This record gives sequence, C-alpha cells and structure tokens, in this order.
Amino acid sequence: MRPRLILPIVLVAALLGACNDASAPSSGATITPVTASPANGESQAPVTVEPSEAPPSEAAETTDPATETESPAPAEPSPSGSAGPGPAAACSGSDANRDFYSAAAATLSWDVYCAVLPAGWFVDSGQYRRASGGWVEIAYRGPGGARLELHQGAFCSASDGCVPSGSDAGDASFGDKAGAFVALDDGGWAVVVDRGEQISWLAVGTGLDEAAFRSIAGALSRVGG
Repeated sequence: MRPRLILPIVLVAALLGACNDASAPSSGATITPVTASPANGESQAPVTVEPSEAPPSEAAETTDPATETESPAPAEPSPSGSAGPGPAAACSGSDANRDFYSAAAATLSWDVYCAVLPAGWFVDSGQYRRASGGWVEIAYRGPGGARLELHQGAFCSASDGCVPSGSDAGDASFGDKAGAFVALDDGGWAVVVDRGEQISWLAVGTGLDEAAFRSIAGALSRVGG
C-alpha cells in the first residue's frame, strides 16, 4: 500500500490560506499629509470632522478639544460677502469655520487661504496641523455633487506636488498667487502653486466646468491679508 501524502497537502493548504488572507492594495490615488516626526512633542494624530449627510441647513456644528491638530465644524457657508469683520471675514461658512481659519493662519508661518463660495456649498471635512511645517486640508461639497478640496502647506513630499494625474493646461490663479492649471484625467481640474516645494498650495475641483472652477480658485481669500 502506497503511503498517503498528508504532510505536503497540509502545507500547500496552509500556504494558500496565507495568500488569501493578505490584504489587497488599495486602488485609487489619495493625497496623504506628510508624516515626518513631530517636533517639540506635538501630537501626530489628526482630529477630523466626520462628513455630514444632512442638508446644509441641518448640519450640526461640533467642537473638538484643543489639540495640535484642529478641525472646523461642518456647517452651511454663507454667500460671499455676508461674513462679519475679522481676519477670516471673507471666508464662506459659519463663525466656527472662520475661527478655524483664523487660528490656522495665526499659528502657521505661510499664507493660508479659504474658499469664498455662493450659497449651496458647505464644509465636508477639514483639519490643520502645526507640526513639521504645518498643513491645512479642507473639503467642501456643492450643488449637483460638486466638490472642492484645498491642500496647503507641507502636505506633500513628492516632486509632483501630489497633483492628481492630468495634463498641464496653462496658468491659473490660486487667490492672489499665480499657479499652474491642470486638466485632470478624471474630468476635474486643479491649480497648484510651488509644486514640489516644501510648502505648496493645491486646489482640486470635480463636478464643475472649467470656468466655474477657475472662478472659485481665483476667488480664494488669503486669511488675515
């Protein structure tokens, strides 16, 4: 009688099981903030604002404990020009949103910009960090599924500036800064300033036509300026 080959079969089964348990790599590019070691013991874990699925008028405002990374509360932005006085007076949104921008601009050493948007746009998520040069990242949702993302500061360490894949399409304004305009492969648009530098600025828009995105990017307001 021939001996059973039990041991090899068990070994092969174990190897197949290990392969099936391995996590598949994520598809789709994301913009990941720089994660260099924080200086002076500053917190490295960002505090984020959860997206709100409620209509803008019903989105609840939240407050977070004071940390090294702070976030604005989701809220319905006010139409352009309706904000009160202050260093972030031009910024769309609630007083909590403007306080967020004012605090970021006061503590970071580079220019911070906010969006000036018409009615129908509201904050989806946002955060900033002081450590390692600092960065500010915030996203807005608009009518018809439109979306605007602003990435500023030391959010990217790649030479391409973490700009999504696309083709250079001339020049455009990022507020009062001159930037490069990019037509994205997914049909969106981007404006990037100082691409590949330690401190840079990037606006990404989807669900908008070119003219609308250029207008929003050009209207970005320098906080405190």
